[in-house]
Amino acid sequence: MKRIILLFFLFCGMATGLPAQDMATVFIAVPDSYIPQLENEWRKDLVDLYTNGKEAKLQNMMGGEAELKQLTPDFLSLRSTERTTIEMKLLPLVNNTHIICMVTTVEGPVADSRVSFFTTEWEPLEISGLFTPVTKEWFVKEDANLSREEVQYALAHLDMDLIRYELHPENQTLSAYYMSPFYLNKEDREQVLPYLKEAPKVYTWEKTRFN
Repeated sequence: MKRIILLFFLFCGMATGLPAQDMATVFIAVPDSYIPQLENEWRKDLVDLYTNGKEAKLQNMMGGEAELKQLTPDFLSLRSTERTTIEMKLLPLVNNTHIICMVTTVEGPVADSRVSFFTTEWEPLEISGLFTPVTKEWFVKEDANLSREEVQYALAHLDMDLIRYELHPENQTLSAYYMSPFYLNKEDREQVLPYLKEAPKVYTWEKTRFN
């Protein structure tokens, strides 16, 4: 029932958002509260610089530098501060409508991301119907013997989930990289890495959610 209600909200609510189906328009229209470092006029200036083939850099409201690194009809990569990166992707639904996936990554000192979803009018969407965040358990190798004391001891160092998510500019995938080991000291990291997968978890957008 929750999924039916979500789909009804998406398909009906998106009807008024049809004009905003390209990333430049979506980016300029983002509420200031979602990117507080860059006001609306500054976002317009970044888009103008980028589309005219110039270096798309401006001073942000914190006195640092913001850079629009990539902009396509359905993807954007923005460095909003020295430690914050924002990626956006327009994901297709039906009847030529879309929703926005936004990934905000903060380096501090290890990268960690937040994944959010919005209509193209920037109404927030409930994440649970669209995406299930990955946890530590997925990254543990299938052949790791969890009954062995040394394996249990090594994995016990991973007491928080730090995940870096990345949207792909050329397809509808979302990759999750496990960053928690890099928060550990060198000795603890060397103990735990043999029991963890090296490859990221890759989600693929399938009409109404990332699977």
